[in-house]
Amino acid sequence: MIKSINELNLAIIGLGYVGLPLALEFAKKKTVIGFDLEKKRINQLKSKIDKNLEINQNEFKKAKKIKFTYNKKDLKSSNCFIVTVPTPIDKFKRPDLKPLIKASQIVGGFLKKNDIVIYESTVYPGCIEEKCVPVLEKLSKLEFNKNFFCGYSPERINPGDKKLKISNIKKVTSGSTPEIAKLIDDLYRQIIKAGTHRAPSIKVAESAKVIENTQRDLNIALVNEFSILFNKLNIDTQDVLNAAASKWNFLPFRPGLVGGHCIGVDPYYLTYKAKSIGYDPKVILAGRNINDTMGAYVANQLINKMKNKGIKVENSKILIMGLTFKENCTDIRNSGIQNVINRLKKFKCKLDLYDPWADKFEIKKVYNDYPISKPTQKKYDSVVISVAHEKFKDLGIKTIKRFCKKNYIIYDLKSLFSKDDDVIRL
Repeated sequence: MIKSINELNLAIIGLGYVGLPLALEFAKKKTVIGFDLEKKRINQLKSKIDKNLEINQNEFKKAKKIKFTYNKKDLKSSNCFIVTVPTPIDKFKRPDLKPLIKASQIVGGFLKKNDIVIYESTVYPGCIEEKCVPVLEKLSKLEFNKNFFCGYSPERINPGDKKLKISNIKKVTSGSTPEIAKLIDDLYRQIIKAGTHRAPSIKVAESAKVIENTQRDLNIALVNEFSILFNKLNIDTQDVLNAAASKWNFLPFRPGLVGGHCIGVDPYYLTYKAKSIGYDPKVILAGRNINDTMGAYVANQLINKMKNKGIKVENSKILIMGLTFKENCTDIRNSGIQNVINRLKKFKCKLDLYDPWADKFEIKKVYNDYPISKPTQKKYDSVVISVAHEKFKDLGIKTIKRFCKKNYIIYDLKSLFSKDDDVIRL
């Protein structure tokens, strides 16, 4: 068995938001194979280009010991594999484990005696040992915890955050035996300045990860329900939250659209597992239901406000400001604004899509329309500000108002601006 982290030859499987910064951080300390099946992605990384705009050229230069590859044969020399592939849900909101299984098959084909496989992808409790380990055993012809070992260290990457980087976010670690758990913990301590928390088992670490985002989802669902209620009572939700926040232990969550590949996905992994053992989760799914329907609620609210102000809805021009799932990042996957857009199209509104962060070709794939490069002055009946991009803050409410016709609605879903600025807030 491997006794020291100095004996570990690392391969990172999957080079997205999670895998790339992890690979680069480790490559400051030791030789790392950065593997991804997407040839275009690998060629970009070799040229020190990150299409997600999360990693700058200086970070690439610091990682002097990395080799980017899409060639599976380059994994032969590795004895420690870290899997960082996506774990989405399917159209029925069930876990889609195909990327995870595919990655396990790739690793299983190169697994040797005493090798270690660490997973970082978000899963439900028990998934690694129930779904991934059998794949590794089958393809390698090796026995788990005798000939090879596993660990789980859930990712905590925060896309768009330029302050909280991988090295200063505390890391949960775990291993399939006490000895491997310590070795994995020592490995991550090489790069995590904030320290680590060694969980007593892989299942505990899996559970900890999946409830982190479930808790956030429920808290956001609660304030979204507050927002719906206070709107009916003609009370400004932000005023209420600001007043409540004067208490020291009030949690500062804000209403809004919930999207992305974590908060809007992870609760379904937990509820899937719960149902598989005969437990029907109630609170978790109630929160999911509220957040899943917020897009339709926002669109209906806008339509009603337009009608009340005498703005003709059909063929109205609406500017959508922000298509990414969160501020200051390029990722439009599972963005909450998509439900708003789909709903507004049913009302036959004419939409201009605008996001200075998002890739225009990715937008075309999702919405079958290219975004505009710059909003036109005095063109729009309504503007929906859906993402709190710094660029939108810098633009300012006065400039945004210049995009509008004389009679208009500005629906500020992120409360970037004050109600005194003549905007409607969620």
